[in-house]
Amino acid sequence: MIEDVRGEGDVVVVEAAVAAPTARCPGCESVSGRVHSRYQRSLADAAIAGRVMVLRLAVRRFFCTNSDCPARTFAEQVDGLTVKWARRTSRLTSMLATIGLAMAGRAGARLAHRLGLSASRDTLIRLVRGLPDPPSGPISILGVDDFAVRRGHRYGTVMVDLETRRPVDLIDGRDGEALAAWLRARPLPQVICRDRAGGYAEGARQGAPEALQVADRFHLWQNLGQAVEKDLSVIRREIAAALAAQAAAGRSSETPAVVNHVELKVVRRFREQHAAVHRLLDQGLSKSAIGRELGLHPATVRKFAGAATVDPLIAKNQQRSSILDGYHEHLHRRWNEGIRNGAQLTREIAEKGYPGTEQQVQRYLRRYRTRTGHMPVPAPRPPSVRKITRWVMTDPANLAADDTTSLRKLRKRSKDLNRLANHVQDFAIMMTRLEGHRLDAWIESAEKDSLPAIASFARNLRRDIDAVRNGLTLPHSSGPVEGQVNRIKMLKRQMFGRANLDLLRKRTLLQGN
Repeated sequence: MIEDVRGEGDVVVVEAAVAAPTARCPGCESVSGRVHSRYQRSLADAAIAGRVMVLRLAVRRFFCTNSDCPARTFAEQVDGLTVKWARRTSRLTSMLATIGLAMAGRAGARLAHRLGLSASRDTLIRLVRGLPDPPSGPISILGVDDFAVRRGHRYGTVMVDLETRRPVDLIDGRDGEALAAWLRARPLPQVICRDRAGGYAEGARQGAPEALQVADRFHLWQNLGQAVEKDLSVIRREIAAALAAQAAAGRSSETPAVVNHVELKVVRRFREQHAAVHRLLDQGLSKSAIGRELGLHPATVRKFAGAATVDPLIAKNQQRSSILDGYHEHLHRRWNEGIRNGAQLTREIAEKGYPGTEQQVQRYLRRYRTRTGHMPVPAPRPPSVRKITRWVMTDPANLAADDTTSLRKLRKRSKDLNRLANHVQDFAIMMTRLEGHRLDAWIESAEKDSLPAIASFARNLRRDIDAVRNGLTLPHSSGPVEGQVNRIKMLKRQMFGRANLDLLRKRTLLQGN
């Protein structure tokens, strides 16, 4: 019952009292009407028109009439308004928890202040941590994937109900033991959709041996793309060599001699480091010791150690695309005609579609200003490995006409590229039409081919053949799981480094419920 409402500066004060003649003991649930004493309780409430609201509630303390109850007295509570020891009303606490759940600490505190709700970022985070987990029942189709708590140092696993497309839990670690322990503590799912990581495969076998494992098609396609890119690195070098030989044969005897090629510093450094790594390996040093000896990152040592020769590494490094690709011939021709002004040359290639700046052109021409004679006309360069990979991995119906024409010309020039594209096309048809029964035939065909990366990809499929075949047969997909991983990344960025796993778990599970 409201007794008075008044303003005290920017604060609205509401004085009220409880009108019920009796109260129920929270310990034994017995009803009592014997008043022990009265006191005034001050509670912060939801703001009114942006003004802070304070509720001053006259509260009674009652005697408990049950002699067996350990509590001799108790204070009355108003359902939906007050809880024991709280300094805020239940309505305000719910509003602040909702703000913290949606916007986290700092941003939530700024919004709460604008709305007239006083709360610090730590208070909002504490309220979010105190929220109960959403109810969860049996899961028929479970999706699992890893996410980075701290990239490169600590990882977790997200569990998603693929029928409702909602996350059900986040756990620490991404190994098989963590997944197996989580599965044993709950009703076992019928289907587990995962990536091709061996840890999740083993964890699913241990924790839910009767569940059907499904390798996700997105990860299969991603692994195939990585294999295609490796094979294309070799194929592109062969195409580039053929184009260079064709250009050399087509030059007339009057063409000025080509200047000697000066090896780049990065190429020379690659050769020296590769030789040093293999020399130390022959001496019996471990890869970690080689890294310390040469001052190289462990990943760099592994890269050099895994390459029998340095040429593939050099070729991969030199295959980086340049913004001047496609305009070199014009620049060289005009330079040989005596036009040495970088600004004029930039204007000329800009008319042909060059999107870069004059500085980039000047930087390219600088290497020739100290040389005498003509600039060698470069041989036509094939597209970059990344571009050819995109052409091969794209549905022909969605490929631009120019890209389709360019890919067709390259396939006519290279038999290896033609076979590679056929393998990709067959796998794509099998994947999109869910024709998993064709998997064994595809693997056998790829293994017999001379393309090493595709053959290796096919052999690796045999290690997880049942899950891969299920992934190419059943309609289940980890798409919702990947979506939740992206949402987790967004929540981490939003929390300005306060994304401890317990808080991240609460926000992931409760946001949107």
